[in-house]
Amino acid sequence: MPNITVELLRGRSLEQRRRFVEALTDDAVEHLGARRQDVRIVFTEIGGHDVANGGVLAADDASRAEVLARHGAA
Repeated sequence: MPNITVELLRGRSLEQRRRFVEALTDDAVEHLGARRQDVRIVFTEIGGHDVANGGVLAADDASRAEVLARHGAA
């Protein structure tokens, strides 16, 4: 039984999550041989102030500004 934890910046829509879990579940069934009903996916939301890449908070990273603004994850 695959248990998949996904960390993502907060603000993704319900529809985005639906499409993502559908695709991820399809892959788990195909590549891991899991039964569809046994694939468990848990989302953990993080804000732009909760994660850093290369020593820079996501909220302070100009290259992420558009994504953060679009999803309200600052």
